[in-house]
Amino acid sequence: MDDMIERAALFCRAAHQAVGQQRKYTGEPYWHHPVAVAERVSAVETATVEMIAAAHLHDVLEDTAVTALDLEACFGERVTALVLELTDQFIDPEIGNRAHRKALERNRLAEVSPEAQTIKYADLIDNTGSIVARAPGFARVYLAEKRQLLEVMTRGDQALQRQAWSVLTEGEARIRGAAR
Repeated sequence: MDDMIERAALFCRAAHQAVGQQRKYTGEPYWHHPVAVAERVSAVETATVEMIAAAHLHDVLEDTAVTALDLEACFGERVTALVLELTDQFIDPEIGNRAHRKALERNRLAEVSPEAQTIKYADLIDNTGSIVARAPGFARVYLAEKRQLLEVMTRGDQALQRQAWSVLTEGEARIRGAAR
């Protein structure tokens, strides 16, 4: 494993553990999610060391005390730029309701780099399974939001994008089946 990737994996684990973060619905340590995202990204033919490191770190700015300056000092400008592209910008309820904030975020993500979109596809794939399996009520909202996101986020790795669409449509079918 590349040194930067190994450092990013350790940094991610320490940052998420420092705040005691756990995955919703499963209770497992949160850092398992970024590791799964990074593993999926690393399987992409065009994946770079920076993309894989950013996949490990994609949630640290949102969920921990880590700052962009911390990331830049440890991982450089490119990794930090990718993480910033993946960090939700429209989280303040003062901006508007969830639907409005998600629309703003969707428009922003449509314009991020192909590398960031590739990581976002992997994130969506990993999150969708646990949400559909464990929170079918919320899954209806989540899947509709992710469908709209995939419709505009078209610049990332095409194979991973197809996989994200497949996971999404399978989740939608499962939720429809559960509603019957």
